[in-house]
Amino acid sequence: HQTKFHPFPTISEMTVTGNGEIVAPPDYAQVLIEVRTEGKDVSVAQQENAVIMSRVIESLMALNIPREAIQTSSYTISPVYDYLDGRQVFRGYEVQNAITVKITDLSQAGTVIDTAIQNGANHVSAIQFKIDNSDAYYQQALNLALVNAMAKAKSMAETIQVPLQLIPIEIIEESRHVTPVPYKSAQFATQEFTTPIEQGTIPIQATVRVKFRF
Repeated sequence: HQTKFHPFPTISEMTVTGNGEIVAPPDYAQVLIEVRTEGKDVSVAQQENAVIMSRVIESLMALNIPREAIQTSSYTISPVYDYLDGRQVFRGYEVQNAITVKITDLSQAGTVIDTAIQNGANHVSAIQFKIDNSDAYYQQALNLALVNAMAKAKSMAETIQVPLQLIPIEIIEESRHVTPVPYKSAQFATQEFTTPIEQGTIPIQATVRVKFRF
């Protein structure tokens, strides 16, 4: 008699990628405010810059912006040149002093910008809306990503007509994205009107790779 050996059934695996996204309201705005001064004497340009920046900071604190929410971002001194008839002519020095301001009262964002400009700031940029603690939102996005991966795996299994074990055997967290919302630049307001700032929402995205067995 011949003995027949029956091999174990082949176990196959399927790996799918799931994506999830949650949109959340921002907690605060962050803005970069600069004072730029220029002069032939670097110490004079520095002194003028310090006076103006002090006035800007004091005006922001008068709006109940805490001192700890105002941080120096950069301070640079650079030579400035003119170009006349193809020649480089020294004009003086430019002092750039930049502060980052965190605004927790979002309705105050336009007023903060206008106040800084009215008190001597001459450059405003990098206006962004952010979330202080995005973990709770991210967990929701992660759950959606896992549900998305399971739906994909189930659909693929039904298409190729194989029984699928819907209990994942491996879950790999691939990426996490919390994208700050930039404010689109616009003309700043005059004394009579406040610069309009639209905060929008912040997308929080999660991606997972999930392995199933069938």
